[in-house]
Amino acid sequence: MSSNSTIGSLALGIQIIDAVAQSDLPLKFSDIQEVTGISKSNLYKYLNTLTQLDLLYRDQRRGSYSLGYKFLQYGTSALQNADFIDRLTPYFKEISKITSMTTLFATWVNEGPIITNIWNTNYGLNIGAQVGTKLPLYSASGKIFAAYAHSMEMTNWIEQEQQAIENFDISKFQNEMKQIRNSQYTYAYEPLIRHVSSLGFPILNYKRELIGSFSVVGFSEDIPHESDSEIIQRIVSMSKEMSAIYGYKEKEE
Repeated sequence: MSSNSTIGSLALGIQIIDAVAQSDLPLKFSDIQEVTGISKSNLYKYLNTLTQLDLLYRDQRRGSYSLGYKFLQYGTSALQNADFIDRLTPYFKEISKITSMTTLFATWVNEGPIITNIWNTNYGLNIGAQVGTKLPLYSASGKIFAAYAHSMEMTNWIEQEQQAIENFDISKFQNEMKQIRNSQYTYAYEPLIRHVSSLGFPILNYKRELIGSFSVVGFSEDIPHESDSEIIQRIVSMSKEMSAIYGYKEKEE
């Protein structure tokens, strides 16, 4: 990771913090050395420095290390300063502009995905929903939430939605969920109202968990849904940029 444009010692310090943060239990000196590969003499200096800065906490009785209270302060500050919609709005406005379609954002509220914001370029288009609308499983955003479900609450919602769909094909559904996770977008044909279809895209965090979903909504004949569509690939790229704000990184091949 070291290069002319980075500070190697800082990178090693972060590597130590990452090792401690990713462990379910406090780590001892030998554990940290095994994970990081840093020499004993250097690791001793790093741990002392990080402990003195309150970035790590050392249990004197057990000799183990966990994250220090500084990270609680940093996390609280980050939450206070991270106005979610303000950060993402420029992207949504640009997407609406380049597609000349409506963009809506949905987040998980109580027992399902709910539309919380709408950026409407085509004011004459009735999308069949408004802010506060709970979206069904077969909508573009609904599919995104199903594909990236990471809680029992979401799983229960998926099962309830499936039971309400006549002749639901579970095998086809599972294949579609896998395809969504691979391509990071989905298409829904007229899910809420006739002649209006949508594309759905995820916004993920550093754990690759879903923060929210946004959809591009327009007349069915105007919505591209082939993976090689230039518009779709451009929006997928923007979706990944939005996810990167929250620590998301592409998996290395």
